[in-house]
Amino acid sequence: MAYSQNEIRTYTGVYMDPFAMRPEQVRIGDIAHSLSMMTRANGHLNRFFSIAQHCLNCAKEARARGLSNRIRLACLLHDAAECYLADVPRPVKRRLSGYAEAEERVTKIVFAAFGIGDLSEDEKKAVGEIDDAMLYFEFFTLAGAKVSEYEPHVAAYPDFSEKTMPEVEREFLKEFETLTT
Repeated sequence: MAYSQNEIRTYTGVYMDPFAMRPEQVRIGDIAHSLSMMTRANGHLNRFFSIAQHCLNCAKEARARGLSNRIRLACLLHDAAECYLADVPRPVKRRLSGYAEAEERVTKIVFAAFGIGDLSEDEKKAVGEIDDAMLYFEFFTLAGAKVSEYEPHVAAYPDFSEKTMPEVEREFLKEFETLTT
């Protein structure tokens, strides 16, 4: 099937324009597959560590903190927009005109597709704190670098074991199923 230059073809075969996407075009299989193949920190860690692994660690941290399934699912899916827009490191993202707005729009569509809807400010804060804590430990553990002066609190130490992409994809899908059934 031919598609326009404004469309991408996802892993499951959906053709879509990421800037005009609809909730019915979102597939958890696309998200799990794509994020399991994308590296964190633009590849600047001492070994491959995927965005999907990061998201799994975020969801596990939310569980360890006793947060709701809704917030756990938001943690699992908080980087799902990167499946459609690509990952951009934070320092670049802050300076890349229009990216933050596109990422926010796609994230809202993904959340709507999976019944999360709009998060409250407290829920967004919880997801953001967990995301930042995981970022700290990823850089400390996988690059020997501190991205913050202070070590954040975690309720459960993140899993940095080396895993294959298919293994992470399966784990991501299993976690999604646990949170949505």
